Amino acid sequence: MNIGLIAHDSKKALMQNFCIAYRGILSKHNLYATGTTGRLVEEVTNLNIHKYLAGPMGGSQQLGAQIAQNDMDALIFLRDPMAPKANEPDLNDVIRLCDTYNIPLATNLATAELIVLAIDRGDLDWREMYR
Repeated sequence: MNIGLIAHDSKKALMQNFCIAYRGILSKHNLYATGTTGRLVEEVTNLNIHKYLAGPMGGSQQLGAQIAQNDMDALIFLRDPMAPKANEPDLNDVIRLCDTYNIPLATNLATAELIVLAIDRGDLDWREMYR
């Protein structure tokens, strides 16, 4: 499965810890991330991550394009709801695309864990047929 990773600056350490904890599951899948998030996660986990540009530089749009092409199976976007970002419209577009194309989306740690565990159990295998 193709899994996208995005994290606001204040959530990057949380994303690193999440990926360390679920490294065994994540290592079985194709991972895509915005540039800085991908680099930071790769440094601590040694997972192979396809890195797009940094989010504000267009990485969010690149991930959005992958979603629109039905080439993303789940997205983990650890966001900071208390701190608006300059690229917020781009990120809202990514959320809208997930809703439009039925892509499971986690915006906090609790739902991220649910999605990763569901992937591991095979609960999202329907995405393979959906493509």
